[in-house]
Amino acid sequence: CWAADPPGQLRPWPRDAPLPATVSDVWCRTGEAGPWRFQLMLDDSDDNLWRSRRSAGVTMPISDLASCDETGIPFLRPEVQLFYKAKAPRAKDLVDFAAALPCLTRRQGKWLKRSVATAYGKRLTWTTDADGHAQFELADGASVGRTPE
Repeated sequence: CWAADPPGQLRPWPRDAPLPATVSDVWCRTGEAGPWRFQLMLDDSDDNLWRSRRSAGVTMPISDLASCDETGIPFLRPEVQLFYKAKAPRAKDLVDFAAALPCLTRRQGKWLKRSVATAYGKRLTWTTDADGHAQFELADGASVGRTPE
């Protein structure tokens, strides 16, 4: 396992070493040169309420953080994953936004818009054009994105 310490840089995390409170990501793989197998993202909570490490004003009941697919395997809810991606979206994140936004419920979309504004001071809006392509704006000013073809 490797700790993101400081954030953005990975260092080996020895089995017997305590994890510093400043570490919020742990990446795991079977060998030093092997592919990454999974990532653990650590966050804060107050009793049964998850509190984003990026902004204490972004919360959700812990019981609502994950959904399960038809096999029962849990996964992070899409609006929460998009919230993390909205901080500094890369090209691949914009593809993920385009794929996931049309699938969000009204409640999920409202939570995502409010959380992005609270944590990052950015506005997130989206519509669908006549061809069914998602058009969205993730801006702290005026950058407009359109889903890749």
